[in-house]
Parts: sequence; C-alpha cells; structure tokens
Amino acid sequence: MNSRRSDTLDVTVDPGIGPIGELSAAIEEHGFGGLFLGETCHDPLMMLAAASSSAPTIDLGTSVFVAFGRSPMVTAIAANDLQTLTGGRVVLGVGSQVKPHITRRFSMPWSSPADRMREYVSAMRAIWRSWATSEPLDFAGEFYTHTLMTPMFDPGPNAFGNPPVIVAGVGPRMARVAGEIADGLLVHSFVTQEYLRTVLVPAVDEGLAAAGRSRADFTVMTTPMIATGTSDAQIAEAREFVRGQIAFYGSTPAYRGALDIHGWSGLHERLHALSRQGAWEQMRANVPDEVVDEFALTVPVDQAAAALDERWSWVADRISVTATTSQALAAWESAPKRLPSRQTSSGSGSTRRRS
Repeated sequence: MNSRRSDTLDVTVDPGIGPIGELSAAIEEHGFGGLFLGETCHDPLMMLAAASSSAPTIDLGTSVFVAFGRSPMVTAIAANDLQTLTGGRVVLGVGSQVKPHITRRFSMPWSSPADRMREYVSAMRAIWRSWATSEPLDFAGEFYTHTLMTPMFDPGPNAFGNPPVIVAGVGPRMARVAGEIADGLLVHSFVTQEYLRTVLVPAVDEGLAAAGRSRADFTVMTTPMIATGTSDAQIAEAREFVRGQIAFYGSTPAYRGALDIHGWSGLHERLHALSRQGAWEQMRANVPDEVVDEFALTVPVDQAAAALDERWSWVADRISVTATTSQALAAWESAPKRLPSRQTSSGSGSTRRRS
C-alpha cells in the first residue's frame, strides 16, 4: 500500500451508479485519495481493473470483497493480477459476509468465521510466497489445503509486491484476527466511537500483541455514516437515508453489539421483530435522533472533511465516505478532501508512504 495513513478522504461507491470509467475518472479529478468498491451486483476486482486506466494514480480497493465466496487460490490469483495491472495500487479489503449468503447464494461452506478468515488470509500469503520464492506450496489447514503449484501455473514474483490485505470486522473476534494476520482492519459503518474504543480497538491490540506486531505497521480504515449535501434539503434527505441504514443494520443480530454498548438493546429487539414482518418504513421511524447522531455526522459537505477528521482521526488511518448515488458523488466535487490534522507545515499535506 500504498499509503498506511492517508491525508485525504477515500470514497466507497457502488459501481452500478455510473459507467466505471467515467466514475473513476471523476473520483480522481475530485481529489479523493482512493476508490473503494463494494461487492453487491458486480465483481469489484473486475470493476477495478476496468477503472484503473481512467484513474491512474489513486489507490484502488475493495470494501469489501466476499472472501468466503471463493477459495484462497482464486482470490490470490485475481488480486495478484490486479496488483500488476495497477502498478501496485491495490488495497484488498476482505470480509466474511454472513452464513445465509455464503451457503445459499455462493453455495460455499460456512463455519467459525473468525478462524476461517485467519486461515484464508494465511493461505493467500502462502500462495503469494510460493510464487515469490519458488518454494514448494505447502499449506494445510482446517478449512483450506493448497499443496500443488507447478511451474505452468506459477506467475512468479510480483514486481509491485503483494497487495495489502485488510480484514473487515464488526465483532471483537474478527478484529483480533485482523490484528494477528492482516495489514489492517476495515471498520464497518455500523459502529460508534464508544464501540470502537471499548471493543474493537482493544481486540486489535490483543491480536497485534499476540503476533508481536506494532500498531505502526497496521492500518485502521473507517467508513463512517455521514448525512451531507450542498443544501439543507439534500442533508435532510441524506439523514433519512442514514436513519434507514441504522434501522437495517440494527435489526441484524450480528450487529447488535454496537447498540447494546449504549443500552439500546430494546431498539434492536424492536427492529428485529419489524424486519421479520417486512415493515421497513416502521423500522426507520423507530430510530430516534439520538441514535442517528451517535452513529452519523450531519454536516454540510464543505465542512465534512474537517468534521470527519475531528471525529475519527484518533483511530483511523484512512477515512472513506460513501456515495450511494451519482448525485451524492457530485455533491463532493468541489468540497475539500484533505484532512486538516494531517497537513504538513509546508502545506503539502502529504503523509503518504509506500511500503
């Protein structure tokens, strides 16, 4: 990576909001530090390959790539190719997804997600190491086995090194795994500062300590919720969208910890019951302003970078905003992207470094 600590905002988008070439070119022109794509209706690595020539300088990453939907070998090959194609600009954000999607949509096995993720990342690293050193591939774990690599299928060393792997985590077990074996933690948008401070950060620190690693070599990337726009009407509309996101995530048992820590367990129970009825609008109406304010910033877009910097820079090495529509992305066109606390005295603002 590209940069461990970035002085500019990244942006996470759904590639379906516009032609990927035009979209990526606009994002680079707008001054974002990196373009991150989620995985919903499209393969994010394929879309980033298409985007790379239109955005030739910024980082290109996944937020997130569904790891358990593929074998480690499939992901290792695709990420290695993209790293070469982009000249070493890839940030591979991987996540577990949840059991129904892995077993019923991808038709892949599911068990012990934190332990499986530890092994998944370790397997990819073993594959890359085999290519880099020509040593025999000999990875045998509980979930994955890779013990065959013949010269015909060995691409050799990557001139740009391996792409950094950041693991997406919501709970403490996955955060600890990230600290043990990954290059970073990709923090879910459904977290609060209190949850990060008391649950996720201590878990990362435990993982780093167990592996004898330093926080200085580890990246925390946040994708915080934000209600923003260029007018009061846009901001109000964005705030209601965020309220709906909170209702959706808050109804999911796997995410309830972020509510429990604030004493909002009852809200989860109500939202979960409504979700089982398909009462989506009622769910949104059940999320009070107090909860919205805890999870999200509400701020004009020209003040957003400074507000995000103030709220999240105590923990985040990279901060990504999310643009779910072309209109939302357009609102950022002339807004500042640089994070004030990371500007150098010379005014260059660069804290980026390559490793």
